[in-house]
Amino acid sequence: MGSLARVKAHLNELVVGREKEIDFMLIALIQEGHVLLESVPGSGKTWMAKAFAGSFQGLFQRLQFTPDVLPSDVTGIRFFNPKSQEFELRPGAVLTNLLLADEINRATPRTQSSLLEAMEEKQATIDGETVQLPNPFIVIATQNPVESQQGTFPLPAAQLDRFLFRLEIGYPNFEEEMAIIRNFRDNVSHKKEIRSVASIEEVREWSASAKKVAVHEDIEKYIVALVRATREHPMIELGLSSRAALALVHAAQGKAFIDGRAFVTPDDVKYIFEPVAIHRILLNPEGMLIHDPADVLRKIALTIASPVEAL
Repeated sequence: MGSLARVKAHLNELVVGREKEIDFMLIALIQEGHVLLESVPGSGKTWMAKAFAGSFQGLFQRLQFTPDVLPSDVTGIRFFNPKSQEFELRPGAVLTNLLLADEINRATPRTQSSLLEAMEEKQATIDGETVQLPNPFIVIATQNPVESQQGTFPLPAAQLDRFLFRLEIGYPNFEEEMAIIRNFRDNVSHKKEIRSVASIEEVREWSASAKKVAVHEDIEKYIVALVRATREHPMIELGLSSRAALALVHAAQGKAFIDGRAFVTPDDVKYIFEPVAIHRILLNPEGMLIHDPADVLRKIALTIASPVEAL
């Protein structure tokens, strides 16, 4: 756990006031999940993703999504080399450990869908040939909600479901914003200060250990109760799926692991419930008029009794 603590300390030095978001990104990396960062422009989404990637000795690719980005830019393509008279593979952006998909909602649906196989199955099909992706492989995608009606393409439910977390990054508080101004007012980037403090092999070891974190039967019942409550809520048209239930289990295991515990507690489940669920539910027309999805999830979490006594 020493190297994990170093990573957290290093990231908290580089990124001001995002301790919770860093925890979620670490959980996603350890559990081989993906993260969707959503906030207004200028809130530091891209910088946080770059600092996170630079803290590990792995491969990092950044792809700036625009309407003219093609699926082959994402997965790769085989091209004919006239010199060798053979077809050669030109790898796409997904052949990496961490892919930053910047402004993903600006890409066309065809290009967005080219990420589905990579995100779910950790592989890419290039001209009929299946290529395994490096281990670990995670996607950190960003999107700006204010551009949702200006030449963008909202992610379909099938793709949103591939993200372990959706993190809505708010504005910093007064002290955090003062720190940001002081750190960057000389227009000198912190890029030189980013250093790798953990190896990919260490990440694989964390992942193996996190999978062994114990999940009591009462915790499993608690998670299923939360999931089923979203399906029965009068304001929710589309509730959580079984895949979402598994995502809650894996995220809770990751939370317990980064906290140094070998078992999941109800508080772990409560901590990760909203970012795991918020992009997987769909409010009905009435619910959209009077409720925010986050508020609905918080009320559900309050109505389901946690198994405190059983533990």
